[in-house]
Amino acid sequence: MSTHTATDAAPGARLKKLIHRHDDPGGAPRLSPLWTFVAWLATLAFFAPVAWMVLTSFHQEADAATNPPTPFVPLTFDQYKLLFSRDITPFLLNSAMASVISTLLVLALAVPAAYALSIKPVEKWTDVMFFFLSTKFLPAIAALLPVYLIVKDAGMLDNVWTLIILYTAMNLPIAVWMMRSFLAEVPKEILEAAEVDGANLPTVLWRIVAPVAMPGLAATSLICFIFSWNEFMFAVNLTATQASTAPVFLVGFITSEGLFLARLCAAATLVSLPVLIAGFAAQDKLVRGLSLGAVK
Repeated sequence: MSTHTATDAAPGARLKKLIHRHDDPGGAPRLSPLWTFVAWLATLAFFAPVAWMVLTSFHQEADAATNPPTPFVPLTFDQYKLLFSRDITPFLLNSAMASVISTLLVLALAVPAAYALSIKPVEKWTDVMFFFLSTKFLPAIAALLPVYLIVKDAGMLDNVWTLIILYTAMNLPIAVWMMRSFLAEVPKEILEAAEVDGANLPTVLWRIVAPVAMPGLAATSLICFIFSWNEFMFAVNLTATQASTAPVFLVGFITSEGLFLARLCAAATLVSLPVLIAGFAAQDKLVRGLSLGAVK
């Protein structure tokens, strides 16, 4: 008679079969040609302003300011050369550091919290969820002055770690709500099989829950990254020269001399690239995640 050895690090073959069966839902239903055409039309309508921004970034200021606009003019890279001559790199690095680190911190805190609120519900978990939601009731502008005074007294003005802490606190309630709906989709038999195989809680979270909930993790992380990358109010008021982010850099093109449209479009294109690349890299998991747990 064979015996089954349970280890904390390696769940059994039966558990792997359950995970594989959950991750392979079968072929997706196909859209009719009419709905496919409507979907493409809607996509082009949303993409048109972005395409116009990118095209304008390759124009001279005189060509970009014409009314009506004239797209068929000579293209140039002068606006991008001017951007790098103004040293946009530190602003992009500050945004990347604040967004990436805060997103990782949010996931590290939100996944265990969502696990406790969905798979292993704590007592009065609905009150906990309402508390997380209530933290978003206060407009951010109302908290600006108290936050500014606290940061000033702590000597943390113009510090990128101040933005990291704020972005983590701002995105954590959203991440907990999203991850709870995603983790609620995890089949109970997978968790029961993991417990039978002797997996402890860290193993369950890392080896079982994370792979199954990967679409939810991708959707949550991308949304938190976008919110952090695009945040402007705290960045412009709590930073000066050392920790300013990319959105703050964009404001420099709106001066008393006028609006430098072509250069602004070039800067906006550069600032948008990291988010577009991240969304494209995770598009398969992102679409599945947003269409399942996040809208439940």
